[in-house]
Amino acid sequence: MKSMPRTGEQNFGLLNLKPVRHFGLIGYPLTHSFSKHYFNQKFETFGITDASYELYPLQDISSFPELLINTTGLCGLNVTIPYKETILPFLQELDVIAREVGAVNTLLIKPGAEAGDLPLLKGFNTDVYGFQQSLKPFLESHHERALILGTGGASKAVAYVLRKIGVDCYFVTRKKMTGQEKAFTYAEINEYVIRHFPLIINTTPVGMHPDTEACPPLPYDYITTDHFLYDLIYNPEETRFLAEGKKRGALTLNGLSMLQQQAEKAWEIWNTN
Repeated sequence: MKSMPRTGEQNFGLLNLKPVRHFGLIGYPLTHSFSKHYFNQKFETFGITDASYELYPLQDISSFPELLINTTGLCGLNVTIPYKETILPFLQELDVIAREVGAVNTLLIKPGAEAGDLPLLKGFNTDVYGFQQSLKPFLESHHERALILGTGGASKAVAYVLRKIGVDCYFVTRKKMTGQEKAFTYAEINEYVIRHFPLIINTTPVGMHPDTEACPPLPYDYITTDHFLYDLIYNPEETRFLAEGKKRGALTLNGLSMLQQQAEKAWEIWNTN
């Protein structure tokens, strides 16, 4: 008579079960995101069978602790609009770059010391790496001044990179920014400003799916072949902002390469820390 397997061993040899690591994206809304498809495709391509990636739309950042408590095996999260800054009070530790930028888009999650404790959270900013890597092949010497459309978490990563590589940058907002000298309102953007800022980067969600007919309110007729328009949006592939630039001969780039580069850096963080 064959002996029965010891408790805890039953069927494991047959099923070849592995512990599952859960990753995902928080933000709101998440209808625009390609992250779930990107990571799950990556897992399938490389035969990674112990990981899954899900979308976690949070209407309010105050529900974040509940997500941590109720999601077993959560090892890492990406963070998108509008929580790249409001996530900071929930974190115990920040990477050096994330601290300097003041915004986070990647979380490393480790179990608490005691059963029932909340997980330990460390924040990183892989947008910096993704933006710099995607920008590098296209940046030319005359792109020495930049307009950054928007002031959210993504804009901070963009400004951080531009300053590091010596590009003078100004923010553009709907309302006047207090305490920020290098800023314009959209109403102040005229022919002179456009002609003296050949690099224009959209970090806002304006023009993102499903509102694809919208675009930042700029005087596009002053765009020339010397301009480089970069939109962090990747869905749709070509926003109206980029289409208006292309129509006038400008170099254009969407945010897909940045997404891919920052995602790969996030995966590296989740697997080497």
